[in-house]
Amino acid sequence: MPPPPPPHITDYMRILMGDVPWSFLLECSLRLVAMYLLLLTGLRLMGKRQAGQISRTELAGLVSIAVSIGIPLLSPDRGLLAPVAIVATVVVLHRLVTRWAAKRPTAERLLQGTVTTVVIDGVLQLPVMERVVLSRERLFSQLRGDSLEHLGQVKRLYMEANGTFSMVEADEPAPGLSIIPGWDEDFRELQPVAPGKFACVACGNVEDAPQEPTKNCPRCNASKWHPAVEVLE
Repeated sequence: MPPPPPPHITDYMRILMGDVPWSFLLECSLRLVAMYLLLLTGLRLMGKRQAGQISRTELAGLVSIAVSIGIPLLSPDRGLLAPVAIVATVVVLHRLVTRWAAKRPTAERLLQGTVTTVVIDGVLQLPVMERVVLSRERLFSQLRGDSLEHLGQVKRLYMEANGTFSMVEADEPAPGLSIIPGWDEDFRELQPVAPGKFACVACGNVEDAPQEPTKNCPRCNASKWHPAVEVLE
C-alpha cells in the first residue's frame, strides 16, 4: 500500500476539514451541546462558589473537567461516556475533599492556603509580598481601585487565600507614600505634602525630618525618600 502523499500548503480541504467528512460538522455541533450541558451540570454540582472567585481545589476541578471534554468534542473516534465518567469522578472527589477539609482547619489551610497581611498601618510588608509574588504595581492598582491616594489611608490590607484583597481603612488617615503613578505628574502635584514627613519609596514607612533623610529606611534599608502626602480635600 503506497504511503499517503505529504501535506501541501495548497491542500485547502485538508486544512479545513482534516480527515473527516462534512457530516462530522453536524456531529461536532451535537457533541458541543452535550459537552456544554455536561459542563454546566458539573459546575452546578460542584457548588455555588463556581460563579465567583474560585479556590485551588475548585480550579483543579474546572481544569480537569475542561481537559476531559476537549478531546471528545473534536475527535470522531472518542465516545461521550468517558468524559461523563470523568466529570462524575471530579464532582464526587471535589465534594469529598471539601467536606473533609471543612472539618479540619489544618487540612483546609494546606489545600486552600492562608490569609496574608501585605500592608500594616500604611507600610508595605515587603518580605510577605515577595513570598506571595505580589508586585507593588499590582498592590497599588488594587488600592487605587478602592479610591485611595496614598498608603497612609490603609490600616490593613489582606491578600486572601484565593488571591483577592480585603482592606480595612484607617479611621484617621496618616501621611503616607503616594500610590499615584509617577508619570501622572499633574495629579501628583495636586496632592498636599505633609510638612516634615518623608515616606520610604520602597516600603512606605514615614519618618519625621526637616528635610529629605540621608539615612536608609530602618524597616527595609532602602535609601530613597519622597515627601509624604495627605488626602486631597
